[in-house]
Amino acid sequence: MALGLFRVCLVVVTAIINHPLLFPRENTTVPENEEEIIRQMQAHQEKLQLEQLRLEEEMARLAADKEAEKEALERVAEEGQQQNESRTAWDLWSTLCMILFLVIEVWRQDHQDAPSPECLGSDEDELPDLEGAPLRGLTLPNRATLDHFYERCIRGATADAARTREFVEGFVDDLLEALRSLCSRDSDMEVEDFIGVDSMYENWQVNKPLLCDLFVPFMPPEPYHFHPELWCSSRSVPLDRQGYGQIKVVRADEDTLGCICGKTKLGEDMLCLLHGRNNVVHHGSKAADPLCAPNSPYLDTMRVMKWFQTALTRAWHRIEHKYEFDLAFGQLDTPGSLKIRFRSGKFMPFNLIPVIQCDDSDLYFVSHLAREPGGGTRASSTDWLLSFAVYERHFLRVTSKALPEGACHLSCLQIASFLLSKQSRLTGPSGLGNYHLKTALLHLLLARRPADWKAEQLDARLHELLCFLEKSLLEKKLQHFFIGNRKVPQAMGLPEAVRRAEPLNLFRPFVLQRSLYRKTVDSFYEMLKNAPALISEYSLHIPSDHASLPPKTVIL
Repeated sequence: MALGLFRVCLVVVTAIINHPLLFPRENTTVPENEEEIIRQMQAHQEKLQLEQLRLEEEMARLAADKEAEKEALERVAEEGQQQNESRTAWDLWSTLCMILFLVIEVWRQDHQDAPSPECLGSDEDELPDLEGAPLRGLTLPNRATLDHFYERCIRGATADAARTREFVEGFVDDLLEALRSLCSRDSDMEVEDFIGVDSMYENWQVNKPLLCDLFVPFMPPEPYHFHPELWCSSRSVPLDRQGYGQIKVVRADEDTLGCICGKTKLGEDMLCLLHGRNNVVHHGSKAADPLCAPNSPYLDTMRVMKWFQTALTRAWHRIEHKYEFDLAFGQLDTPGSLKIRFRSGKFMPFNLIPVIQCDDSDLYFVSHLAREPGGGTRASSTDWLLSFAVYERHFLRVTSKALPEGACHLSCLQIASFLLSKQSRLTGPSGLGNYHLKTALLHLLLARRPADWKAEQLDARLHELLCFLEKSLLEKKLQHFFIGNRKVPQAMGLPEAVRRAEPLNLFRPFVLQRSLYRKTVDSFYEMLKNAPALISEYSLHIPSDHASLPPKTVIL
């Protein structure tokens, strides 16, 4: 720009100096082609004017560009400021949402163990929603019909339960004693006395044939011992492994007192005061660990099943000459499912289930159950299902002592179990089982007053139990009674780790399997629809045997 101004000034000065009027004509010598020079000067002046106009336009364009750039910078700065303001507002909103979410989560953790408003209260008037639940408009028989049905069908069918238990217990005692006589204390598992669990020992068995479930605890030979690891002891556990645990097999001399002699290399002149020279800690000897998974220190359920079946077969062959009946395996995938077959053609099933006690509590790790409470499958063969059967039996026994004489709580469970079993035979098994029925009853027993379970309230309590199940099915949520339930009395002696664990939803499979959920809901409402006719039919005519045919057995 400065160069252009200089050129314009130079042209103007030159024109002034060379102007013909500046000097007298007589003192100059005018060339002959004066007109030609004038034309050239005019043409040159026109060029200079054009150049001046071009420079002015260029200067104006530069100024406009600079102004536009300035405006763009100002606009960008304003947009950035607006974005910063909006981002600040969004961050503040996100923080508030996170705080609100945490408050809701804390509230949920504190109140999710409490029964729903339909189940709370000490008076029936405080339960209008649950008592008046429509169950899709389906009605149940009245109390007189239920009482008549219970007396004729259920009570009569289970009258010989005590004799069945006595016979099975006597035979199992003899069988386990024979098993112990065949085992070596130095190399074989040590089998302890059996423990009776489930419906036969809780007095609500309803279906024939009567089935006894017996836990058989076992311990490893010396110098091994079991170290159970609960799922809730880990920070992050997949949902499908909740309710399971693993059992580590360790030697009695392996780091029991925190000794580091097996973890560090001691000098030749150093001696461990705990183990000495002749008692060296051996690590990595997994081949010596009994019944462990390959290349793993954890107990394998499949190997335990195989060992238990083999041990029972050997024990039976030793004492079979004393009995006038046969013993057979009922289900090949269940290690202790046995059937006593009499020569008359009748049979008596029972389950011997190998279990491992969890520390000094009444919790037991179960290798296998025909009907697992969670409804799922274990992730690996080293996952053991944690059973609360002993705690459930103890809770029912303690609760029954506080209830009125002739309380209807077990009658409700028996009628519901009867209806469910009949419906399963009509439409096939669904995702709803007897364990879910018992869990619902335990929740109601904890929420209701003892006076609410009088015998004359059988119809009301049965209706309430079915409404509780309906609500749980619709919400796809039925919490385990013991896991994470801080309402359970401290006198039960439940391990604190289990009480403080995350609650376990027994209906979680319904969230993942829509077809199973739809079948279960349809089967549930079909059961309610058929209940009046079924109860009336069985009240008038009691079949001699309303049990299904026994499955194919395998002779031992």
